[in-house]
Amino acid sequence: MDKALDYKGRWRNHTVAFRVSDEEAKLLNDLVALSGLTKQDYITRRLLCRDVVVQGNPRVYKALKNQMAAIHEELKRMEGISPDNDELLYTLQVIAITLDGLKGEDE
Repeated sequence: MDKALDYKGRWRNHTVAFRVSDEEAKLLNDLVALSGLTKQDYITRRLLCRDVVVQGNPRVYKALKNQMAAIHEELKRMEGISPDNDELLYTLQVIAITLDGLKGEDE
């Protein structure tokens, strides 16, 4: 069986695990989907303070579309944004940054 090597040809043989709340897990999954990376690569880059560069592809565009639809439904349901919705606000900020970067690719 072939060893699973990372993008630099290194064998990843250490496991790191930690617990998160339901809200944190949802936010993490949303950010991973918007990045276009695997969850392992996204978490590794964030933990090591490396940039997460989003490469536009159909999966990223679909994730953006789905997130915007979910946010639209949530905003229709709410009367106003409160501090309790900080995950929603953070997701909106990430989407705006991602869309701005993707718009720059098209030019």
